[in-house]
Amino acid sequence: MEPRLFASRTLRSLTAALDGLSQRQQTIAANIANVDTPFYQASDVQFEAALQRALGAEAGLPLVRTHAAHLTAAGEPPATRFDDLVSRSRVGETARRNDGNTVDLDREMARLAETGLRYSAVASLVAARYASLRTAISEGKR
Repeated sequence: MEPRLFASRTLRSLTAALDGLSQRQQTIAANIANVDTPFYQASDVQFEAALQRALGAEAGLPLVRTHAAHLTAAGEPPATRFDDLVSRSRVGETARRNDGNTVDLDREMARLAETGLRYSAVASLVAARYASLRTAISEGKR
């Protein structure tokens, strides 16, 4: 059994994000590998919404918008939510080529770079979290 110190909501969230980003990177790599495969349909891993729902359900606290300049809470018109605006500009229906393949190599390479940056950022947060735990443990010896 894992000690409660290492089973915090923060670490669970970060490791779930790393898992999702890893799956997305594998999916993008498969898309790139099949760029010349006739009738191959490009796919994506959408894990952010599922992670957000899981974390919201775990916390048991509803999101409340307390100021007009804040991001909107779930249930409000989707056109005003930041995540929806980002997903519309980034993910679109790719035109099929003559061979039926839907992989857009430029888009996939951009998504691969974005996923790599996000993975690095989350991995840095995990490392910082463990560094703070290590500091707390080592300072306790003094």
